[in-house]
Amino acid sequence: MDNVYSWPFPLPRTHTGMLLGNATLGAMIWGGGNVLNITLGRADAWDHRGGLPWTDRMTYANIRRLLEANDEAGLKAIFHPPPAQAGVPRRPSIIPIGRLELVFDDGITLDHGDLDLSIGRITVHLRSEISNLKSPITLDLSMHEPVLRIACDGITPREIRRVTSWNYVGDYLRSISFAEPQMIDSPQIAGWVQHLPADPAVCVAYRRRDSDIWVTVTRGEGSGASQLLDKSIKAGADALLKSNRAWWGAFWQRTPRIDLPNERLSFLYNYGMYKFAGLTSPDGVPAGLQGPWIEEYQMPPWSADYHFNINVQMCYWPAYGGNHLSHLPNLFEMIWGWRDLLARHAKLCVGIDDGLMLPHAVDDRCNIMGGFWSGTIDHGCTAWVAKMMYDYWLHGGDEQFLRTRAWPFMVGAMRVYEQMLERDGDHYVLPVSVSPEYRGSAMNAWGRNASFQLACIHWLIEALQNAAKVLGEIPRPIWREIQQRLPRACILTDKDWQPFVWTELNADQRPPEKARFGLWDGTPLEESHRHHSYMAGIHPFDVIDVDDPAWRPVVENTYANWIHRGMGLWSGWCMPWAAMLHNRVGNADAAQLIMEIWQRVFTNEGHGTLHDCRFPGFSLIGCGPTRGKQWRPEIMQMDAGMGAVAAILDMLAHTRRGVLHLFAGAPDPWRNVAFEGIRTEGAFLVSARRTDGKVTDLRITSQRGGPLRLKSPWKDEVLVLETKPGQTLTIRP
Repeated sequence: MDNVYSWPFPLPRTHTGMLLGNATLGAMIWGGGNVLNITLGRADAWDHRGGLPWTDRMTYANIRRLLEANDEAGLKAIFHPPPAQAGVPRRPSIIPIGRLELVFDDGITLDHGDLDLSIGRITVHLRSEISNLKSPITLDLSMHEPVLRIACDGITPREIRRVTSWNYVGDYLRSISFAEPQMIDSPQIAGWVQHLPADPAVCVAYRRRDSDIWVTVTRGEGSGASQLLDKSIKAGADALLKSNRAWWGAFWQRTPRIDLPNERLSFLYNYGMYKFAGLTSPDGVPAGLQGPWIEEYQMPPWSADYHFNINVQMCYWPAYGGNHLSHLPNLFEMIWGWRDLLARHAKLCVGIDDGLMLPHAVDDRCNIMGGFWSGTIDHGCTAWVAKMMYDYWLHGGDEQFLRTRAWPFMVGAMRVYEQMLERDGDHYVLPVSVSPEYRGSAMNAWGRNASFQLACIHWLIEALQNAAKVLGEIPRPIWREIQQRLPRACILTDKDWQPFVWTELNADQRPPEKARFGLWDGTPLEESHRHHSYMAGIHPFDVIDVDDPAWRPVVENTYANWIHRGMGLWSGWCMPWAAMLHNRVGNADAAQLIMEIWQRVFTNEGHGTLHDCRFPGFSLIGCGPTRGKQWRPEIMQMDAGMGAVAAILDMLAHTRRGVLHLFAGAPDPWRNVAFEGIRTEGAFLVSARRTDGKVTDLRITSQRGGPLRLKSPWKDEVLVLETKPGQTLTIRP
């Protein structure tokens, strides 16, 4: 692995900055000329006011009645937020904090910055017109506490300027009852305190000690910040560096090592895994859209909240194949702490006492963000979180977690689907269903048997059946009945897009020649669209076997239409998902190309990962067709970068329908490629090497024992390898 990467200055905007993070405190290092900017954010700096409570009018029956009657006014009424209150925001949001500007003498210029991934250290090199500068600026962020040390040996800034977010969004903050930040200039610390109307204050504090500047951002008044700086300075720089070396050493020791003949993808993987550490550290705050990297110049888009219709899931994808399962439990415990509220949602929506229902966009207390009706009733969000929990067990084998967290969460999710489903003759149907973000919240943004929801249901049933065997539980009989009588996808014929209902009851039949997946009954993919949810049965829910000859023609037709519709309305985060979908059908060159396009189009000059395209001509998401006025400010989200890491691992090893496939997404021109230590389903650690186009070495370590089903890299067969706990198998041609 390349340990050190360089960024040339100037880095002109906040989100072009080099990143330091510990999942609670984030720092973005940017600037130019003689000014080094350090933008500071906290992942837990929530203003919790506002939001939309789930009410007794927001029932599945009511929503269905209004949609079927095309009663838009009635639907808007039940999802209308409470009356606006003076001085209270419409919805919760993380608040921006501000930055410190280190101003050096005239004649000194920022030259470049180096990031040492092995210890999480940034080194900023300066140049001078009048002297030879040998001592750079180094920045180390503790991985355990919100403390940043800036070492200025040999050169110190002549001034430290404090720039608060009030300079940019003060008018808005004042309108929602914030007061101006209070500056601190005491013998102990300098900085500022931003009080919040109903939540703990945020304090930015720094102290100069010899040639060092120690910085912290804490919740509460300045006394806590001062005490934390006292403790950190007393322990000293050596203690901080020693602690960080140990933390990062352990992190990289667990991280799979890859050897790719593609420098772009190698960088995306290495830097992406570094950012994953700073986004999801087990000691920090569960990751939202931006993690701890919150800009100072605007309110964060979408409140930097928790989006559960792919974004949070994608942020955590590297935890699985990337062998960092320990980064997941704090997210799960946050969600588990909401279970009474999730049960209330289910009670109000479908009238049961034993269900769980998670809306698609919430804050860290599960306050619903707004009246986006199609997102609020998207029960796939709940199923997808259930999948994260089950996959944690599947990849690691923690049976206690399966019993106490994943099982009850999966059961609660499935109970809601049981109430939503109804019989139509011999089959089950989902009468009102949505596909994430397709048609937004329009009155036609729904239909019967949405492919996404069908995939969620079938995955839940399969996972519950498997978990029941492990735990000695008795599956509910209705699960098997639904499994037999509910389609795995909405399959549409090419004649008026009529549905072809294909279940176990008529499995001997075959769909018409040109049949393909639809969004829901009567609605094919009509345009380029960023959310590939109607293909989720292929990935990530993996309930459709793309290698099954019966399914393959439908899969081929679906991919043909998807490719034909193009990428013109795609966002950044959907690109890695698309690469993984191509991996599933052997389109390895397409997967590589998509990842290279993503890096060019959806990352900025500082490698910041963007929601919108960086320049016009590729996609119309957030951008016009020609160069001109920018449609909206730069939006950074962490999901796509983490999806890129997962997609690269997926190119090398992935499991589909219980069978491990090696190098399925590695293009043939990658004649020499290798990986070591990718974690797979079944708690296996897998290493493999391809030399001169042929797999020459394969090593598998089984952590919990059991069978491994492996698609042979040498013959057209599936190998079944029986393993014992702790056993390592070495396999060669």
